[in-house]
Amino acid sequence: MRIVFLGTPVFAVKVLNELLLSKHEIVGVITMPDRKGKRGKEVISSPVKEFSEKKGLKIFQFENINNQIKAIEDLKADIGVTAAFGQILKEEVLNIFKYGIINVHASILPKYRGASPVQSALLNGEKEIGVTIMKTVLAVDAGDILNMKKITLNGEEKTDECLEKLAMLGGVAVVETLDAIESGLIKPVQQDHEKASFCKKINKEDGEIDFRKESAEEIFNKIRAFNPWPSVYFQSKYGQMKIIEARAEGENSFNEVYLPGKIIRITNQGLFVKCKKGVLEINRVQLEGGKALEIREFLLGRPFQINEEILLKG
Repeated sequence: MRIVFLGTPVFAVKVLNELLLSKHEIVGVITMPDRKGKRGKEVISSPVKEFSEKKGLKIFQFENINNQIKAIEDLKADIGVTAAFGQILKEEVLNIFKYGIINVHASILPKYRGASPVQSALLNGEKEIGVTIMKTVLAVDAGDILNMKKITLNGEEKTDECLEKLAMLGGVAVVETLDAIESGLIKPVQQDHEKASFCKKINKEDGEIDFRKESAEEIFNKIRAFNPWPSVYFQSKYGQMKIIEARAEGENSFNEVYLPGKIIRITNQGLFVKCKKGVLEINRVQLEGGKALEIREFLLGRPFQINEEILLKG
């Protein structure tokens, strides 16, 4: 089939690559426009654009895809495939293609519809994640399920690792789906909308933690979910500290004598902080503007004391 691919980040690149390896033909790639870097001078292209240029694909960058109906129609594609594209599609776009548009969504639908499915799954301590190929409709991530693949987690994976695995699976799944659509063997399954859950866009502020108000497990899940961005951080007497690696411990009689937010133990391997529930062992940290350090390296010039409040008061 002739395909128009719509995608922007690294996740979408892996899906696009699988499509290129298939028997189907990519007749156009639509990605988000270039943007200026933080200093306003450097122009940054999307990973999908950079990949597509190397592959010699026809690239389009629309500020608003819904205003470009004629340009898309001229590609004479059979179907559209989206993967983390970044714009909401109106009905006019959905109706361009003979077979409509299908989307690669990084969750086990109907759970975690929306912008941050992997982060939300990790925040909630899910034991299983997945990728769903669905028919794109006007409602967010509400279309019929066409294919689904799942991964069992070991409890240590972070968002970047999960996205890499799901992108590979998504690429395989979308090619299977296209083959089934072309052969007339596809069997759509309607989502159970009553079981749907939704996830919001992640903001920088979501990464700030308070040991006094959150459990060790909640903070550990945040570290997994918010890696690489926005990361998990707190304000200390040495400035903003980002937690790169940590693990959660349960309660015991020794820990119970300390108040939440207090440092209860210091070793070469970890800085142990009492949380609202349980203890967080901090193993690797990074000060703002500095490099990531193992805790033993960090503490050489920046000591803490037992029973000290780790959060900067103010």
